[in-house]
Amino acid sequence: MNRRIILLLAVVVSVALFPFRSPAPLIYTPGEGWYYEPFGTTAGWQRTRAKDQLDVAEQAFKVHDYNLALRAAYRVVKLWPLSDYAPHAQYLVGRCLEAKGKDEMAFAAYQVIVEQYPKSAEYEDVLWRQYAIARRFLQGEWPKLWGYIPYPPSMDQPADMFGKIVQSGPYSDVAPHAQLRIGAAREKQKDYPAAVKAYETAADRYQNQPVIVADALYREGISYAKEAATAEYDQNTAAQAIATFTDFTTLFPDDRRAPQAQRIITMLKSQQVQGNFKIAQFYENSKKWDGAVIYYNEVLQLDPNSRYAALARQRIEVLKPRLQAATD
Repeated sequence: MNRRIILLLAVVVSVALFPFRSPAPLIYTPGEGWYYEPFGTTAGWQRTRAKDQLDVAEQAFKVHDYNLALRAAYRVVKLWPLSDYAPHAQYLVGRCLEAKGKDEMAFAAYQVIVEQYPKSAEYEDVLWRQYAIARRFLQGEWPKLWGYIPYPPSMDQPADMFGKIVQSGPYSDVAPHAQLRIGAAREKQKDYPAAVKAYETAADRYQNQPVIVADALYREGISYAKEAATAEYDQNTAAQAIATFTDFTTLFPDDRRAPQAQRIITMLKSQQVQGNFKIAQFYENSKKWDGAVIYYNEVLQLDPNSRYAALARQRIEVLKPRLQAATD
């Protein structure tokens, strides 16, 4: 027992007489995660004034030391959130995260500027940077869980990002492009009604910008056409596609896409003729002669020179006696 006490006292005395440095502390920085702060480096980058701390962040950013720049910039935002230097520090946080390939976190960091520092000198640049990030996700970039673990993308994410951009600055320079990309995301998702709505909003809200209106109308027509292709007997959608493309070619006859729009109109009308003929056949097979005649006549009105028109005329002549007999 006495021997154990002597050993314990020896340890205590050794600790007291020979002090040592503690291990590097574990520190957490939002967006960067946990990291070790080596002993003796605290005084090397931390400052007691917001401006001096921001200078550290800017210098580190210039030499591509994004880890240090991120820590220094975040410290400005954390300790001096109401200072004149906080908006630019928050901007640097976003830039560092973007440079480190953490796009989701960067987008969120930029969103803080939009919501908390709307008078920031970088406000417009922030919206364009958010737009660039959202486009990368639209083009297939995989999001990352906690900024590290990639997982399969969903078009809901870029659509939501573009929506935030439009909401933040509906009449900014970037907003019309973001509104169009909402439609593109929904179109990729095959949610054609949502795509149509997004393109309609772009055409209506930015009607004083011909380039935007032309893109919106053309893509709206494409979305209607794609939707019509998924619903064989939904003639209304095909009609809306034709009407939209007709508006497009009327308003922008010199657009390079006008010939393609005309070809799509021709194709859609042909599909309408075929669809109405099938509907007429359905009614005829169901012995609903009046409904069959209505749709056979629709075929004649849509394209009186088509091969379906010739068949429709024959069927109308066959059905006339039956209609007469039904009314007698």
